Amino acid sequence: MKTYKIAVIPGDGTGPEVVREGLKVLQAAAQKSGFKYETVHYDFGGERYLKTKEVLPPTAVKELKTFDAIYLGAIGHPDVKPGILEKGILLKLRFDLDQYINLRPVKLYDERFCPLKNKTPKDIDFVVVRENSEGLYKGLGEFQKKGTKDEVALQVSHNTRKGVERCIRYAFEYTRKNRKRKELTLCGKTNVLTYAFDLWERTFYEVAKEYPDVKTQYTHVDATTMWFVKNPEWFDVIVTDNMFGDIITDLGAMIQGGMGIAAGGNINPEGVSMFEPIGGSAPKYTGKNVINPLAAICAVSMLLSQIGEEKAGTAVENSVIAVVREKLKDLAAGKMGYSTSEVGDLVVKNL
Repeated sequence: MKTYKIAVIPGDGTGPEVVREGLKVLQAAAQKSGFKYETVHYDFGGERYLKTKEVLPPTAVKELKTFDAIYLGAIGHPDVKPGILEKGILLKLRFDLDQYINLRPVKLYDERFCPLKNKTPKDIDFVVVRENSEGLYKGLGEFQKKGTKDEVALQVSHNTRKGVERCIRYAFEYTRKNRKRKELTLCGKTNVLTYAFDLWERTFYEVAKEYPDVKTQYTHVDATTMWFVKNPEWFDVIVTDNMFGDIITDLGAMIQGGMGIAAGGNINPEGVSMFEPIGGSAPKYTGKNVINPLAAICAVSMLLSQIGEEKAGTAVENSVIAVVREKLKDLAAGKMGYSTSEVGDLVVKNL
């Protein structure tokens, strides 16, 4: 029997609290499904940076490549200038580990927690495939005449045929393998971003010829945000670039019930992937045992599916659904009717 190696980065703020509950569920899932795993914890985050002024040690990326998966809590510390940890840890790991897909399921578990009128779980069940290694997040650009009245700031959206095609191809494969409707939407802005999304659109329809069983369509990003609110049931799988994907997935999190339930995966299909709750470190709730751990537990579900333990991953998600529908009063921190650790216990008990 294979023993999976999982790197754990609890991170900042409430990250360690939600990771603790996720690991509790992981242990229960392993016992139930009969697989073995071992974890190695890393202290990457704000506290380490404040002590050492080092964001990541030089050996970090090389070490992390030896694991089957990475489990991340949260990155972001109130005493560290915004951008230092995010670029130095999150973006560096995504880029250096070539995690070129950001996978974000948007799934409503209980209509009580949806802010949209008359929408039910059958209406909100789609997946966003976000390109995760290029675009505006590549960090290309410059200032000209900085600090003067004639200052110019340039930020370049860097898109390569290779990067765009592998993201689109992943989206087609995912749609074919995992979705019953088999409908894939390209989200872009072809009428204004006439270079970047000309490349995206041409590549999308060229690759589509290899997947005649997948229905395709295109929508502008601004229209996408409208339809997320008005008719989210129109969407099955969406593929888009780094910036647009970052924006629409936060809107997706809100219509599925909030950040407390939203998990994501940074995927390298040929290497090591990283899974996390997307709600951030939420420092004002640190140490209070009130933060919702379900997003972190859903990240465990995604992690299990990615490493090949699909049945265990499904069991974890089904347990989360049962707890949401049968136990919780709310999904927001401090309003659930249970503490952070009690919610973790409920998922374990249901498993």
